[in-house]
Amino acid sequence: MYWFGARPTICLADVSMVRQVLSDRTGMYPKNVSNPYFARLLGKGLVLTDGDEWKRHRKVVHPAFNMDKLKMMTVTMSDCAQSMISEWESELGTKGDIVEIELSRRFEELTADVISHTAFGSSYKEGKQVFLAQRELQFLAFSTFLSIQIPGSSYLPTKKNLKTWSVDKKVRSMLTDIIKSRLNNKDVAGYGNDLLGLMLEACAPEHGESQPQLSMDEIIAECKTFFFAGHDTTSHLLTWTMFLLSTHPEWQEKLREEVAMECDGKVPTGDMLNKLKLVNMFLLETLRLYGPVAFIQRRVNAELELGGITVPEGTVLSIPIATIHRDKEVWGEDADIFKPERFENGVSKAGKYPNALLSFSSGPRACIGQNFAMIEAKAVIAMILQRFSFTLSPKYVHAPTDVITLRPKYGLPMILKSLKV
Repeated sequence: MYWFGARPTICLADVSMVRQVLSDRTGMYPKNVSNPYFARLLGKGLVLTDGDEWKRHRKVVHPAFNMDKLKMMTVTMSDCAQSMISEWESELGTKGDIVEIELSRRFEELTADVISHTAFGSSYKEGKQVFLAQRELQFLAFSTFLSIQIPGSSYLPTKKNLKTWSVDKKVRSMLTDIIKSRLNNKDVAGYGNDLLGLMLEACAPEHGESQPQLSMDEIIAECKTFFFAGHDTTSHLLTWTMFLLSTHPEWQEKLREEVAMECDGKVPTGDMLNKLKLVNMFLLETLRLYGPVAFIQRRVNAELELGGITVPEGTVLSIPIATIHRDKEVWGEDADIFKPERFENGVSKAGKYPNALLSFSSGPRACIGQNFAMIEAKAVIAMILQRFSFTLSPKYVHAPTDVITLRPKYGLPMILKSLKV
């Protein structure tokens, strides 16, 4: 136990207790949202709501993430990846057979492109502007992360608050314009098959009174969540995957052979991606060692007993995902070693405790977009493996840093070589 200002916090690193907290369906452990800047970044959407409000949001958002819809989005993901790869190939064309490219920034642009297309369809250019403003909010939020929040301080006209209000107003204004435009044109083009269209359709009044509905503010909050959760975490998963592929050339070759066998030189489809077992194992091990989110928090809703200890109401439970993912009691003596084959029989049997991989959390509040992230990562990695071999640049400095999500502090410079004869 430790104190953060006047707030008691318990670090909960025992896997069985973590499972008890995350699998709870009674509302005993709601989300802990004490930082108003973080709440402004994500909006009061699916990630930060609780209880009946969360159930209402989930009913509206959930249909957009079913596997059939995601398979349709695979085409969009592949198109965006193809566009990025074409840029790399043109750089190779001008500089010879080998080129050095800083990948983490390229992946941030790619996943922003993917989420702009899949969330906003034809309005993706406007969506891209929203993303850039959201990025500014993220860094403003992180700069306050370790500050003790004095009640009412977020309402004072400080320099940081004025900047945050200005950027947030810009985000809201752009999202409102996109949503209103879609609503005004629904009779002509329908709501659309992107995430926003599927959400607006689920909110449509013609579905009758029993259909769950979201207000304009709530739809805006979900759009903010799409951007942050759907872009940031996936770009870092791609970055760390490429880092590990470059430092484990034998696995790079294994995965390339699997992609060649299952995709046969074609652009990967949803069905092809399902057959990439080694790629899936590799991504899961990357998530274990370099998961985008280092810890998550819950709050205790009433006094209770946890692990034989009486925990007062209002106590914060901090779950250190990064620590649990390298715990030798959970994963064995080789917990610090990169070993994708531990996931050969699935996530549930990878460690000594079932489902100890917490990169997407677990239980009823597990990340709704985890399939979206995994499909996107598989598609992009498969397409890169088809075209290039790669090694880590001597300029690379290994310094993972946490800015709400885990990223390489100095980027990921990579030396690419074309596989085309």
